[in-house]
Order: sequence, then C-alpha cells, then structure tokens
Amino acid sequence: MFDLLNFFVHAFKQRDFQKPTFLPSVVTSSESVQIPANRRDAIAKWKAVIAEYQKPVLWRAIWQLVNTIGGYAVVWYLIYLSLSVSWWLTLPLAFLAGGLMIRIFIIFHDCGHGSFFKSRLANDICGFITGVLSLTPYYHWRWEHAIHHATTGDLDRRGVGDIWTLTVNEYLASSKWKKFSYRLARNPFVLFVVAPLFLFVIRQRFPSAQANPRERWSVWWMNLAILGMAALMSAIFGIGPYLIVQLTATAVAGAAGVWLFYVQHQFEDVYWERGDDWDYTEAALKGSSFYQLPKVLQWFSGNIGFHHIHHLSPRIPNYNLERCHRSDPMFQEVKPLTLFSSLKSATFRLFDESSKKLVGYRHLKDLRKTKEDREKSRIGDSSKDSESPPDGLRS
Repeated sequence: MFDLLNFFVHAFKQRDFQKPTFLPSVVTSSESVQIPANRRDAIAKWKAVIAEYQKPVLWRAIWQLVNTIGGYAVVWYLIYLSLSVSWWLTLPLAFLAGGLMIRIFIIFHDCGHGSFFKSRLANDICGFITGVLSLTPYYHWRWEHAIHHATTGDLDRRGVGDIWTLTVNEYLASSKWKKFSYRLARNPFVLFVVAPLFLFVIRQRFPSAQANPRERWSVWWMNLAILGMAALMSAIFGIGPYLIVQLTATAVAGAAGVWLFYVQHQFEDVYWERGDDWDYTEAALKGSSFYQLPKVLQWFSGNIGFHHIHHLSPRIPNYNLERCHRSDPMFQEVKPLTLFSSLKSATFRLFDESSKKLVGYRHLKDLRKTKEDREKSRIGDSSKDSESPPDGLRS
C-alpha cells in the first residue's frame, strides 16, 4: 500500500534498492569503474590534466572551515541576540543560516569523498562534525553517494541517491497508481519543499536495510549527536525558538540543496545510456551539468556548480573545482546552465530514449496525437482502397 513514507522513499529512491555487488565501500575515482580498453586513451588525457587539482590544500581547507562554520556560529549568535528584538530580524538570519548549511554540506560531501583533507582521519572527523550540523549520517550517506557516482547516467542502474526518473516507455507501461505517485513525486512543491524536510529531518534518522554495520551504526551515533546538539541549543535559545530557527534553516538548505542536485542531473540534453553503451567520461561531462551561478551563490553552494568536473573526479576538493575547469578547453566545451536557463529543468519529467532528451508530460500528448493522426491516416487509406473498383471493372 502506498503511504507517505513509501512515497518519499520512491521520490528519492535511496532505501529500497539492493546494494550492488560491483561497488566498493567508497567510489573516489573512475578507477573504481570497469573501463573498456578502447576508451582508456581519452581517460588518460583528462587524468593527466586533473592530477594537480586532486591534491588537497591545507590552508584552503582550513580557511573554508573558518569562513563557513565560523560564519555559521556568528549567524546563530546574531539569531540569539535578535530574539530579544524581533522575529522579523530573526527569520532573515535563519535564511542566512540555511545558506551556510548548504556550504557546510559541501564540506561534508568532500570529506565523504576523502578529498577535503589529505588525512583520512581528518576527513572522517570533519565529516562527522559537518554531518551533525547538516543533519546527515556520515558513513551511511558516503556509501549511498558512492553508488550515485558509479551509476550516474546508467539507465540500467538507477535507483540510489538520485531523483526518481522514468523513461517515456516505462511511464506509459505503468499502472495508474504508479503514474499518480510518480507525478506527485515530481511535483515541484513536493520535490523542493516537502521532500527535503522529510529527508533531512525524518528519513535520514533511519538506516537502510542493505547498509553494513558501520553504516547503520553511523546513523544511530549521528542521531545521538544531533539530539545532544538540539538539547544544548534548546537550553540556550528555548526549545520553541530553536526548533523554529533550525527547521527554517533546514528547509532553506534542503530546498536549495535538492534543487542544485536536481539541476545537476536533470537538464534537457542529459546523458543516459544502457549497458555497454554507458561510458564514465561521457556520463561525467554530459550527464552532469556546469551550473554557472552568480559568484555569491557559487560561494554558498561551495562551487558544486562545476559538477561535471566533480563527477569526472570526486577526489578534487570543491575549492579546486573552478581552477580545474579553467585549466583545459575540453572542460569548457560543456555548455553552461545559467540561473535563468535552469528554470526550464523544472518542466522536465521523463527521459525519452528515442530522442535522448528529458521531456515534459506534454510530450505524451504529442505522442498520442501523432498516434491518432497515423491511425486516421491508416483508416483513410483503407477506405480509399475499399471504395476503388477492382481492376477488371474499371473503364
């Protein structure tokens, strides 16, 4: 029976998928993916280019922590002061805290890839701390996100850490109930407002049945840490004000974060292939967008708009992504999405395998009309044939 919980599970397809056997615990580079021999030359070229940018830079990492987590702490202090003045001052600050939560999540994300620091221990410690602040279990999320990187753009391996996407033929073959649930899941209000809060506040408090013991325990330990943080902050702010501010910030960060993730893999000419036709390099450069944001938004989003570079090599820390993008013309050949042009992505619902494009529901109407026109044409031709006299009776 379809209920609210199962709906959001299907909406993000993160928990009802069997753990693939082809994956290691963490996918950090293209070397973790089987690469056909005839594609190795192209891979060797970009690997040589990106090698320099895969090296973590300690001072950049520390400075990013200072201006992000430090900035987040300052905003919370201002929120505390504002509570004695006016909620009209508090709420804008809560939105600002949400913006910084996005940047905190990007640091968390880099730690999960082992790219933020050179030291694995430093990445794990930083990942846990930023996981508490972004309400996300570190090891569990790292496992799921590794699957996302290994399967991006592969129609045969959809289902983990991505937005639920059906092909046109799959949708047409679906039951009415599945079509309804799919339309609901892809509704912009549900996808960008309701689902992010559900995901970060509720769903991530429970581990996947397919997770390893360490991944499952990371969820429970993270829950305890978040509970401790909430208790401390409630003692300082009061439980009501704290929850209002925290949920507002989480809603802002979640909505923006899901939108970023959506735009990074849901644009018109996005790359999707099946089986042996799938290629890691193509999936990175054509299946992940270059989201060219204004500098302020690029800062808050931790440079993740250079997503084509990130998918080419997750070992590049976010503070090196832009420099890597500018380092070689082949990276700049990727057509950028702007803030304005990305709005069109909200209209895409299905992947059409014949045109290899994402399309909206209007495409289904066009298909029906084309089918009806062909049927009318066929009937018309049949009628003409039946009205024509046999050859022997013609004068």
